[in-house]
Amino acid sequence: MGKRMEGLVKTLEKDKLYSLEEAVAQVKKTKSAKFDETVEMHLRLGIDVKQSDQQVRGVVLMPHGTGKSKKVAVLAKGDKEREAVEAGADQVGMEAIVEKVNKGIFDFDVLVATPDVMKDITRLAKILGPRGLMPNPKSGTVTFDIARTVKELKSGRAEYKADSYGIVHVPIGKASFSEDKLVANAQTIWQAILRAKPASSKGVYLKSVTLAATMGPGVSVNPNQKI
Repeated sequence: MGKRMEGLVKTLEKDKLYSLEEAVAQVKKTKSAKFDETVEMHLRLGIDVKQSDQQVRGVVLMPHGTGKSKKVAVLAKGDKEREAVEAGADQVGMEAIVEKVNKGIFDFDVLVATPDVMKDITRLAKILGPRGLMPNPKSGTVTFDIARTVKELKSGRAEYKADSYGIVHVPIGKASFSEDKLVANAQTIWQAILRAKPASSKGVYLKSVTLAATMGPGVSVNPNQKI
């Protein structure tokens, strides 16, 4: 741990579980980078990730966005292609996007597809899958509701998914956001995670919650507080 981080850690009370509001305030106090740091929320869940019925994954629309506008590409045909363009998608079409992917060019953050074209892009799964870019119904990126999906993705829709350790990592905004906005975004994610609890999950579901800015220390949040 460097001297900078040691100094930031000393500003936190050892072993204290902060309220969400207190944690957000602490994170903002410990921001030290010259760039606008991202604030992330990390939720450790009591799930068995090896069990298919205990996967925690979904999407949520942040009330105040994430502070980053995503580049959205859409694979669609006919009216849905026009709908994507009108909704503000950064790239639309089939052949051009597929050609780029085959060449290893990924100049987009999210790829959305209509269900009727999925059969035409299954061969791209080996390329897109490892990068987390393959359209998937569970992440809301396989849909006929193109206009709403594109607008939500551009305005701050976030995807959450428990990793192999049962931890969900989600950006809740930028350090420059007001405390109220960061708290509201964090509450939205927290509530979504609680609603996503698998029926087969036993014992303590939400084990720990931590907030941290990109270059700052983790601030432990009381996982038992009412949200």
